[in-house]
Amino acid sequence: MIRLIGYFFGIGTTLALLAAAGVALYIGHVAKDLPDYEVLAKYEPPVTTRIHASDGALMAEYARERRLYLPIQAIPDRVKAAFLSAEDKNFYSHPGVDITGLARAVMTYVSGGPMQGGSTITQQVAKNFLLTNERSLERKVKEAILSFRIEQAYSKDRILELYLNEIFFGFNAYGVAGAALTYFDKSVNELTVAEAAYLASLPKGPANYNPFKHADRAIERRNWVIGQMVENGYVTPEEGAKAKAEPLGVAPRRTGSYLFAGEYFTEEVRRQIIARYGENALYEGGLSIRTTLDPKVQLIARKAMQNGLMKYDTLRGYRGPVKTIDVSGDWGVPLGAVKGLEDVPEWSLAVVLDSSASGLSIGLQPARQASGDIVKERVEGTVSKEDMGFAMRHVVDGKTVKARSPADVLKPGDVIFVQKNDGSDNAYSLRQVPEVAGGLIAMDPHTGRVLAMVGGFSYSQSEFNRATQAMRQPGSSFKPIVYSAALDNGYTPASVIMDGPITIQSGNTTWTPKNYDGTVAGPATLRSGIEKSRNLMTVRLANDMGMKLVVEYAERFGVYDHLAPYLPMALGSGETTVMRMVSAYSIMANGGKSIKPTLIDRIQDRYGKTVFKQDERGCEGCNAPEWKNQPEPELVDNSEQVLDPMTAYQITSMMEGVVQRGTGATIGELGRHIAGKTGTTNDEKDAWFIGYTPNLVVGLYMGYDTPRGLGHGATGGGLAAPIFKDFMRVALDGTPNVDFKVPDGMNLIAINRKTGMRASSGDPGTIIEAFKPGTGPADSYWVIGMGADGSNASGGALSPQANQAIQDGGGGLY
Repeated sequence: MIRLIGYFFGIGTTLALLAAAGVALYIGHVAKDLPDYEVLAKYEPPVTTRIHASDGALMAEYARERRLYLPIQAIPDRVKAAFLSAEDKNFYSHPGVDITGLARAVMTYVSGGPMQGGSTITQQVAKNFLLTNERSLERKVKEAILSFRIEQAYSKDRILELYLNEIFFGFNAYGVAGAALTYFDKSVNELTVAEAAYLASLPKGPANYNPFKHADRAIERRNWVIGQMVENGYVTPEEGAKAKAEPLGVAPRRTGSYLFAGEYFTEEVRRQIIARYGENALYEGGLSIRTTLDPKVQLIARKAMQNGLMKYDTLRGYRGPVKTIDVSGDWGVPLGAVKGLEDVPEWSLAVVLDSSASGLSIGLQPARQASGDIVKERVEGTVSKEDMGFAMRHVVDGKTVKARSPADVLKPGDVIFVQKNDGSDNAYSLRQVPEVAGGLIAMDPHTGRVLAMVGGFSYSQSEFNRATQAMRQPGSSFKPIVYSAALDNGYTPASVIMDGPITIQSGNTTWTPKNYDGTVAGPATLRSGIEKSRNLMTVRLANDMGMKLVVEYAERFGVYDHLAPYLPMALGSGETTVMRMVSAYSIMANGGKSIKPTLIDRIQDRYGKTVFKQDERGCEGCNAPEWKNQPEPELVDNSEQVLDPMTAYQITSMMEGVVQRGTGATIGELGRHIAGKTGTTNDEKDAWFIGYTPNLVVGLYMGYDTPRGLGHGATGGGLAAPIFKDFMRVALDGTPNVDFKVPDGMNLIAINRKTGMRASSGDPGTIIEAFKPGTGPADSYWVIGMGADGSNASGGALSPQANQAIQDGGGGLY
């Protein structure tokens, strides 16, 4: 018997050894193909890029996977406790694999059942980072082997850190920090026990616990996690009971742009980042981008531009509803499907329910729940006849028709835009998206930092950025470039030019420019020419000094890359952008130094290292280790001097005259030291104004995207200047009224405003003019252009561009 037992024991031992050898061989075979777990040391997951305003306010986020990487030290204990309770309560004690759970999974699989989970956090790290989601025994074995190796190579905290930053939570959120923002619009430090428990319940299956589609199931799973936290001693029974009683409280974070007035600016930054670093860096690189945008200035700019566009547009009548829907049933559903203007939050979409002689009864577009579903409650309001007064002139088949009653303009089912009246519960005013468009830039002239950018009325309506992308004729706002070139090359503000008829002959082409008002003033000073925006004087001046010089300065100022050297170009016939024009005026405002417009102050990578800094000024001594009575360090400005500082002051002084008594006189009502110039293009297609104080340059234009006349008499002084004025009134409020600095050595001499000659004490029509050393008022009366034939200085055939400018440029530039 003993011999038989020994025999069977020997066979059993042999079989066990063979089985062990087989398992060892199998494990050895599987282990040969395992991925390198050391890649975890270099883990760099896709991380959200964030764009901030100059004050740190969040403007936008870009990500393929919404993730913010957090080191384990930055994750609160209650959040870690929630995940440990939900996923792996023995995490800090096991060797990487739960032996009991693994054995149970293997036995179930061997007996014909499905491959079960039961993975530890370490196993999930191995699977998520290094393996596939295949449900097989081989993958499970690989997972276990890798888990043992990971546990030997990394600390428990590092493994938990990898897990909490990698897992998927649904709604494109990855990692616990991204999930906290996505579900609760909070940082992880602000999460309650209930909120942390809900997030911890999601990795098992985000779709199964969707807070909107499966709320009951989500609460049940969350409460189970809370119960585990109590059982494991992380929270007290009282805290657990309180947490279970709370609703889910999910409040999704909005995506895209967060600063509603800065969408055009944000999109411009996005394009620049892609051009500089590529799309992957933007959507996966976790960049932190600090921009130049000033949110307060941006809001002021947006409001001024929108009000100006609306004021012009409403005078042209009402063009009809957005669309028409069926209101015989529940009008909220079809109205909810109409797209509004997300970046004009003051406006709401509404549908006309009834129209009569006294006004309209309207239904407001229903709000949407966090799930995206339309709320069932319906809100109604009214629009009185007085609050839709501009619509009494409505456009029908391209013609403006006068209406007697609101019922003649709108009917039930018409979808319209409305704005709630101040101080009223249910009274609204009719609104209309302007057909006319425009762009505005506000810039710091000393650094080129763009403080505000308005690319149109609404980014939701049109993403085309008219401040940076629209190529438009600047008209007479280009004239200060011409006058700067003259002042820099021997002319003075008191030089006298003939304001009289002139004909330019070039080959078989004849061009006879005119002043905007069709009149001539005879001999006048350069100052008078720019204050009154005289075309004939500008053409004579450009002809006298040569267009090659004008071209040189236009390109030096960055207005154009290449400008054709033909006289019509002196009147702003070449196309450019608002950004370029504002940059050019910044040179005149800052004393003649070249500036490079910038939207970005600094870019940091995911680790906080600065990879780009716009300010390239040097500073010797700024990093001195200690104070030894050395001189205070100074920033070294290495900007190129492209215009004589004295010339810059002269042209500034002349443009102050534009504001005080010229085409921009409406701005003079602000009582501020402001220099600027109006611009009106041929056939009144565009209206411009660009102006500045010593520390702020603002430029804008108004015009249709497909250029057409704005109407007879529509000038830069009448349309664009009031927008500039409205902006400056608010933007400069509370700031000192700083005067422009007179350069050292400049001579201020009293002259006769008309003749440009030295004035005697008490003479009428006297002004103080600025002259460079060695120059002054003329001793004898001399008029530039007297008797000039106006021949084409450049000679030769004209280009098609110049030919078009000559044919269209007879008048209208103002």
